[in-house]
Amino acid sequence: MNKILTAFLIALGMIGVSAAQSKDLSRWVNPFIGTGGHGHTFPGATMPFGMVQLSPDTRIDNWDGSSGYHYSDDIIYGFSHTHLNGTGIPDYCDILFMPTVDSTREFGTATVYKSGTYKGFSSKFSHADERAEPGYYSVRLDDKMLLAELTATTRVGFHRYTFPASKMAGINLDLEWRDKRLGSELKVVGDRRVEGFRRSSSWAKDQTVYFVAEFSKAFKGHGSGSDKGSGAFFGFDTQAGEQILLKVAISNVSLEGARKNLAAELPGWDFEKVRADARAAWNKELSKIEVSGGTDAQTTTFYTALYHTMIQPNVFSDVDGQYRGMDGKVHSVWSPGFSRPLTRGKPPKGGTPSASEQYTVFSLWDTFRAAHPLYTIIDQKRTVDFINTFIRQYEQGGRLPVWELAANETDCMIGYHSVSVIADAMAKGIKGFDYEKAYAAAKHSAELDHFGLAGYKKRGYISMEDENESVSRTLEYAYDDWCIAQMAKILMTRESKSSKNASKASFDPKTGIASFPIDVEKTKYLREFEHYLNRARYFENLFDSKTGFFRPKKNGGFVEPFAPNEVTFGFTEGNSWQYSFFVPHDVTRLEQLMGGREKFVAKLDELFTTDQKLAGREQADLTGLIGQYAHGNEPSHHIAYLYNYAHQPWKTQKLVRQIMDEFYKNAPDGLIGNEDCGQMSAWYVLSAGGFYPVTPGDGVYAIGTPLFPEVTYRLENGKTFTIKAKNVSPANKYLLNAKLNGAPYKKAFITHEDITKGGVLEFAMIDTPVATSFTEFPVSLISVNTVSVPVITGDRSIRNASSVTMSTVTPDAKIYYTTDGSEPAAASTVFSAPFTIDRTTTVKAIAIDPKGNASKPVTANFVKPPNDWTVKVISPYSTQYTGGGDNAIVDGIRGTVNFASGEWQGVQGRTYEAVIDLQREMPITELGGSFLQVAGPWIWMPDRIEFETSSDGITFAKAAEIKPGFPQTEMTPTVREYRQKITPTRARYVRVRAFNIGKIPSWHPGAGGDPWIFVDEILVN
Repeated sequence: MNKILTAFLIALGMIGVSAAQSKDLSRWVNPFIGTGGHGHTFPGATMPFGMVQLSPDTRIDNWDGSSGYHYSDDIIYGFSHTHLNGTGIPDYCDILFMPTVDSTREFGTATVYKSGTYKGFSSKFSHADERAEPGYYSVRLDDKMLLAELTATTRVGFHRYTFPASKMAGINLDLEWRDKRLGSELKVVGDRRVEGFRRSSSWAKDQTVYFVAEFSKAFKGHGSGSDKGSGAFFGFDTQAGEQILLKVAISNVSLEGARKNLAAELPGWDFEKVRADARAAWNKELSKIEVSGGTDAQTTTFYTALYHTMIQPNVFSDVDGQYRGMDGKVHSVWSPGFSRPLTRGKPPKGGTPSASEQYTVFSLWDTFRAAHPLYTIIDQKRTVDFINTFIRQYEQGGRLPVWELAANETDCMIGYHSVSVIADAMAKGIKGFDYEKAYAAAKHSAELDHFGLAGYKKRGYISMEDENESVSRTLEYAYDDWCIAQMAKILMTRESKSSKNASKASFDPKTGIASFPIDVEKTKYLREFEHYLNRARYFENLFDSKTGFFRPKKNGGFVEPFAPNEVTFGFTEGNSWQYSFFVPHDVTRLEQLMGGREKFVAKLDELFTTDQKLAGREQADLTGLIGQYAHGNEPSHHIAYLYNYAHQPWKTQKLVRQIMDEFYKNAPDGLIGNEDCGQMSAWYVLSAGGFYPVTPGDGVYAIGTPLFPEVTYRLENGKTFTIKAKNVSPANKYLLNAKLNGAPYKKAFITHEDITKGGVLEFAMIDTPVATSFTEFPVSLISVNTVSVPVITGDRSIRNASSVTMSTVTPDAKIYYTTDGSEPAAASTVFSAPFTIDRTTTVKAIAIDPKGNASKPVTANFVKPPNDWTVKVISPYSTQYTGGGDNAIVDGIRGTVNFASGEWQGVQGRTYEAVIDLQREMPITELGGSFLQVAGPWIWMPDRIEFETSSDGITFAKAAEIKPGFPQTEMTPTVREYRQKITPTRARYVRVRAFNIGKIPSWHPGAGGDPWIFVDEILVN
C-alpha cells in the first residue's frame, strides 16, 4: 500500500512539473533588457548555461561594448558565437560570420565602426526589424533585403539567412574581429565545410576556440584577405527567398572536439526544430520558479531576470567530457587523478554525453552574493558541477578561481569568493563533491601571500602600503575566512558523527583512570575553525570609532584626509559608505562598533537619506543611488536587508520594494548597472519572492517584501515551496503577519531547510509599517574573543616634533608599546597619554585585554626629514594622491610600486610643477626625481623633466633637462629614478616641471584619456 501511495504521489508531482513546463514562460522574456544603459547584456540565441552564445556584434570595444552589442548602435558587423553577459570588461565575440548581398566591396577594405575602422562587412539595421526570444534572434540587414535568424544548441550555433535574388550574395568569416589575434588557421574542406581555430588575447590572456562550420548549400567559391588565416568570403548565387543555413560547432579543446559536438548535437538541418527545442529547454529552466498575479511589466522583468541568471556559467567541456584545464592541458571530467563527480555510477564511455560538465565564466565577486545562493535552491546539480569545476581548477591551476574566464585566471576583483559558494553548499547539505578536497583548496587560497594577504595575516588588516583597495580586501577576506571556519565546523561535526571515531573509554586498573582516544582529525578541524574564526574578526582593525566608518590605514594609523563619500583606491568600486556595512558574518559586532543597535539603525538611515554626493575617482559602476546606497554595484546588495538584524524589518520592506520598482524595468536600459553574470538579476529574483541571503554560508534568508501575489519554487526533490502575498500592491508593501504551513510565523527570516522541505509561506500585506509582525530576528554573530590592533596616530614626517597617540576599539584593552624597534609585550610600556618624538623612530604597539588575549602587533615609522626644505606645488595634485602634502616630494619617505600606498603625489592631464625652497642659498651639482609608471591605471613616466634654479624665487634659469625615454608600453609597475649632473651653481630655489605624455595612446584601453604623472621625491644634491 505504501509503495502504491508513494508511486501515486510521485506521479502527481510529475504531472505538476509537466504542467508547469507546458506553460510558455519564455514569452515573458525580453532579451533586450540590459542591452542599453550600462547593463552590458546581449540579445542573441543561447541555451541555458550553453557554450555557444550566438549574437549580433554592434561595436568592437569600449566599456559599454563589453557584450559586443549596445542598443544605441545602428550597425551590425556580424554574428559571433561567444559573448559575456553584463561584465565590465570586454572579451569573447569569437568566430564572426556576416551575410551580405553587397560583395562589390573588396574584402579587407576599411569601413567606419563605432570607434575606429573595421576591415570587413557591415550593415545598418533598425530595432523595428529585430526580434529576440530565448534561443532565437532575427534581424533584417542590407536595406532589409536579407533576413538573418539565429538559434543554438548547447555547443552549436545555427544560422538561417534568407537572401534576395543575387549574383553577389555571400557569407563572410572574420577571425580577426575584436580582441588581439595570437594565431588562427582556416581550412576549406570541400565546398560546404570550413574548419579552423582562433587563438586570442584580451581579458583572457590566452584563449583558443576551435570551430567547424558547415553550409547547407555549396558555395561557388571563396576568397580570403591578405592573411589566409584571418578569414574568408564564401560566395553564392541566390534566388529570391532562398535560405542558406550555416551550422557552427565550437570547442575549446580541438577540431575533433568541435566535430564531435556538431555530430552529437546538430546532425540535421531542421532550423525550426532546433529553435523549438531551445524554447522547450528554456521553458524547463524557467518553470523552476512560477510567478502569478503581477503586471505584465513585472512578469516580464522577473522572467528576464531569471533568464539572465541562467546564461552563465557556461559549459566548457565537449560532448565527450573533454575540456581545457587551467594548466593549458586537455582533461576529461572523468580523468583519473583529478576530481570527479561523486557518483555511484560508472563514468560514461567515450563519446557519450557526460553526466557532469566543466564550466567557465565565474564572476565570483558578483555572483557569490545572490546568484549562487539562488542556484542552491533551484539548481543543486549544477551547483555541484560548479564546485567540482572549482576543485579541478585548483588541482590544475594551483588555486581556486577568483574570476575565471576560458581557463584563464583574470584575477579581476578581490577576495577568494569561490570559498563562499562552497561553504554555502556545504551549509545547505548539498552533496556530490569532495568536502575535504574543497576545504583543502579553500585553506590554500587563504594562506597565499599575494594581493595583500601577507600583510593581512601579519598585522590583521591590509595597509595602503601593502595593496590598493585595502579596506575592501580586508573586509572581504574576513568574510571568506568565516566561510572557511564554517567548512571546518561542518567537517568537525561530520568527524564526530563518524562511526570510526566512536570513542570507547579504556580503563587502567593500576591508576584507576579512564582514558579516551584522541580524535586527531577532529582536533585539527577545531584548531583550524578557531584560527579562521579569529581571522574573520580582522574587519575590526579598520574600524574608526570616532567617525563610525571603516577607513584605510597606512603607517599604523588612518589615512587623512577622509570623506566617507569619496571613491578612493582604498575601496573596490565603492566608498566607505557602502563598505562600512559589509560585515555580513558578524552584524552583531558591527552594531556594537557603531555604538549599539539604535546608532546602527541611525547609520543605516543616514546611508539611505544623506544628501552627500559621490566624490573622488570617477566610478561608472556606482549607479542606482539612494543616498549613498548604490544598487548598481554589488557591495550594496545586502544592505537594505540589514534592518532585519536590527529588529526594524519594515524599513527593509520599504526599501526593497523601492529598489524593485525603480531600478528594474522592461526596457533596454532596464538595469541600473552591469548585469554582472546574473547577480543584478538574482537580487531581483530572490527579492521578488520575499527573501534574500545576507550571509551566504549560514543557510538563512532574511525576509523582505514579496512582489507577486504568488511565487512557487519547484525543487529538484519534487517538492514545491510557495510564497503567497495577500493584497500585495505598490502601496501594500508592508508585512502585517505571516504563516508557514498554516501556523503563525514570527521569524523575520526563513532557513534553507524550511524551503527544501516544501510548503507554503503566507504573508498578509498592508500599506503601513508594522512593528509587531515579527518577534524573532536573524542573528549574525561570531562567538570569539578578539582584540583589535592599536591605531597609532602622528605626523609621519617630523619637522620639529610629532605627538603620538594610540587607541583600540576593544573595550578595556590596554596598549603596550616600544620605541626602540623591539617587539611589544605585556612587560612593555603601557600607553596612558600622548607622547612626543623628535627623531626618526619606530613605534610598535600591541593591545591586550583583561583576559590576556592579545592583538596583532602594529608598526609605525616616524621619519625626520634629511633637510628643512619646503615645497610649493603649483599644479594641484589629486586629493587621493597627496603623498602627505606639498613637502612629500622632499621628506625622504620613498614610495613603492603600489601607486595607492600614500607616498605618491599624482596629477592628471597636466604638467607637474613645484618650487622647492632650500631655505638658503647653497651649491647644487645634481638634480633629479623619482617617478612611477603603472600603465594599466593610466600612470606613465614623464615625457621630459625640466629643472630651473633661482636665488630669489622670481628669476629662474634652466639647469637641466632629462628625457626618461621609458617605454610607454611597459605594463609592469616600475619606479625609476632619474638624475643629471649639472654645472655647479648656487641657488636657493629649484623649480621642477614634469611634462605629461599627452593623451593616452591608441593601443591602450583608455585611449584618448588624460594620463597621470606620479612623483615621490625630487633630488637636489
